[in-house]
Amino acid sequence: MNDEPIGTTSSRPAGTPRRATITDVAREAGTGKTSISRYLNGEISVLSPELRARIEAAIARLDYQPNQMARGLKRGRNRLIGMLVADLTNPYSVEVLQGVEAACHALGLMPLICHAANEVEMERRFLQLLTTYRVEGVIVNALGVREETLRPVGGGGIPAVLVDRQVEGLVADMVGLDNGAAAELGTHHLIEQGFEHIWFVVQPFEQVSSRQLRVQAFDRAMHAHDGSGGHTRGHTLVLNLADAADVERSLAELDRALDAVSGGARDELDGSGNAVALGTGAGTTARVALFAANAPVALCLALHLKARYGAHWQTRVALLSIDDPDWAELAGITTIRQPTYEIGYRAVEFLHERIEGAKTNARDCLLTGELIVRASTSR
Repeated sequence: MNDEPIGTTSSRPAGTPRRATITDVAREAGTGKTSISRYLNGEISVLSPELRARIEAAIARLDYQPNQMARGLKRGRNRLIGMLVADLTNPYSVEVLQGVEAACHALGLMPLICHAANEVEMERRFLQLLTTYRVEGVIVNALGVREETLRPVGGGGIPAVLVDRQVEGLVADMVGLDNGAAAELGTHHLIEQGFEHIWFVVQPFEQVSSRQLRVQAFDRAMHAHDGSGGHTRGHTLVLNLADAADVERSLAELDRALDAVSGGARDELDGSGNAVALGTGAGTTARVALFAANAPVALCLALHLKARYGAHWQTRVALLSIDDPDWAELAGITTIRQPTYEIGYRAVEFLHERIEGAKTNARDCLLTGELIVRASTSR
């Protein structure tokens, strides 16, 4: 084994000390490179205590740092794993990454983070790049990656674990929120609080399994409520945050719907700065709630409602969100908190098991969300 850099004589700037190599350590310790390799690989039982002490002293004197990439490639193991992230601007992704990094540290792995910025083509390019780096496994939290793009990973290729969403045609472990249970939990809470109209607001969901599951669970809960003679009405609105013109159209549609169920009432402020509901003669204002499918949607809605109704917008419309960003507590927004840290940690544990040779059937690890009730949905 020789990890001496190639071409160091010609490429090193003048005056820069040469980095010690395994050959230097062997010479300093008075032994061969094979003994040094055994020591570095943990095979210390085959070395005498006196030889181990000489090697340790030589490494310390020379400040030797092994080339882990070269060693890993020689053994076929480099301890690198890739993580493909759809959107690092989403607090959910950042919180999951905290769990991923903690698990990697505990298991001796090194993560390579690839941010696709919600671009399907970027997802494809990053997956190809990760395979060229010979990562030992991949964690995928992607927007619209296709099965053919993932063909080199999962199954008989590089081990893969999916976070939050399934990919059609790919058989792999998946770790994420129990999306159906979370959406039903939020819907039942709003029904129990007496809201007469609930809008489930979600980003385009045709290609994202977690969004599909949330929409389906909301529909199930509303149909069950209708079947039991309930009076709450459910609606679904798609909000494409990637398209400003589409957002404007969808919010205008929402405004018209809110006006229709509230008699066109608007809030104004009295002389003391308190919100006053001004009726239009169209009848009693209905209690209305918006159920955001994730934190980016919730933030968009909150900013729009504040602009339309003023600082006291929550006297007009309630807001509940899946995800619990920091600002939700400040604004008093009811949320369903995801166990994001645990999702990231468990994903790495699953991947590590596959890297070490686990041959079980693909597993789904669905974790429970926690309802955090705040002023937004109080009676």
